[in-house]
Amino acid sequence: MRLILQPKKRLLTRMFLTSLGIIALVGFGLAWLITLLHAQNRYNQTTSALIAQLPIIAAEFRENNLIPITQAREGDDVDTQYIMATCNSSYNTLWRSDYAISLNLNNICEQYLDIKDDLPPFYLNFNGQQSYFAYLLSIDVETEMYHLLILKDATALKTELSQFNRLTYFRLAMVMAIALLLLVSAAYWGMRPLTKLKQELIQLQQGRKKSLSQDYPVELQGITTALNQLMDQTDQRQTRYQNAMNDLAHSLKTRLAASIAIIDDDALDRQQQHQKILEQINDMDHLVQYQLKRAMLGQQGLRQQQTVIAPIAQQLAQMLDKIYRDKHVLFTLNISPLLQLPLSKGDVMELLGNLLENAFRLCGNNVMISAASLDNNLIQLSVEDDGPGVDNAIKQKIIQRGMRADTQSSGQGIGLAVCHELVSSYGGTMTIETSELGGAAFVIQLPVTA
Repeated sequence: MRLILQPKKRLLTRMFLTSLGIIALVGFGLAWLITLLHAQNRYNQTTSALIAQLPIIAAEFRENNLIPITQAREGDDVDTQYIMATCNSSYNTLWRSDYAISLNLNNICEQYLDIKDDLPPFYLNFNGQQSYFAYLLSIDVETEMYHLLILKDATALKTELSQFNRLTYFRLAMVMAIALLLLVSAAYWGMRPLTKLKQELIQLQQGRKKSLSQDYPVELQGITTALNQLMDQTDQRQTRYQNAMNDLAHSLKTRLAASIAIIDDDALDRQQQHQKILEQINDMDHLVQYQLKRAMLGQQGLRQQQTVIAPIAQQLAQMLDKIYRDKHVLFTLNISPLLQLPLSKGDVMELLGNLLENAFRLCGNNVMISAASLDNNLIQLSVEDDGPGVDNAIKQKIIQRGMRADTQSSGQGIGLAVCHELVSSYGGTMTIETSELGGAAFVIQLPVTA
């Protein structure tokens, strides 16, 4: 079995290697340029020194009646202390100084021909190791070009250049080491926000945080803001789904209670019971479809509809009368048969179902529902009973989910919260007042064009 190692892909490693490569490239490029410029500068200095000595060389040739100096030929006895040679236009050696001959420097001009097109400085190597610095002086004599080559031992110069090069690259190594430390520090410092982001995401996953911090660098603020918005949307969607399921369970509870009451009602024959049960099942199916749609779309997807109020109110009252038949509730309906609410049918059933169920459960024996159009382009709906009413101290609390005014009977404290959320989503208001019947009056005002 062959073991294959596959290293993990790391963004930090890529950034580190890329940055280090750029620094190394720039550093070595600068070092090479510095050494080259220094070598050329030393070449220019040496050349200037040789040029300064040309009058002395010319005087030495003049003493030997050789004018110009490039006309010297092999065999001419020229007394000079310099290493020199003369060349014709084809760089063939014509003459060498005695000093050059004593050093056994042969084919001086021919060797210079091989390097004359290179960049300065120019060096000639003899005997495999000895190196000489070369300076060329060209003179045109009667349309023919002659060259004078002056050589100088380059051992000291090369030693100096070698030392300078070593010092330059040593300094470069120091700079690279410092740059490496700075890169490590910058990488650690630069990656700290990402490490923090990772830790906060783990805390979010574990439920120890609800959102990301706001103190991230500008480069990450777009990401963190988008993540916070995404989490807010997810939380809102989850809350909407949870509320819709709770609302569905709350709504179905009343229908199931009504179905049980119908089954236990001895005044109804089997056919009538069957018909009433089917009506409850149809209502439950409608509620399920409505709540599922509401969970997916929210209230925004359920607007711009008109629903007649009276038939739904009458149907709900009949259902609740079966459930609370022992109370012999007197139900009063003061609604025009044609009056409509700017809500979907599901919303109307949800709204009236919760309000009427509370009224029937808490009343003495009177429940009244009224609705009318107002002059200011509003429709007002009120559900009243002759029960104990609602204390002023808890009127604002009981419209919150989980809060109940009646703690003596079973319930989850959902119905009034659902009504308040539904009315608010349509731009309406719901207030809790005291009814003329003596109990509570839930007054709802909705704009005609929601």
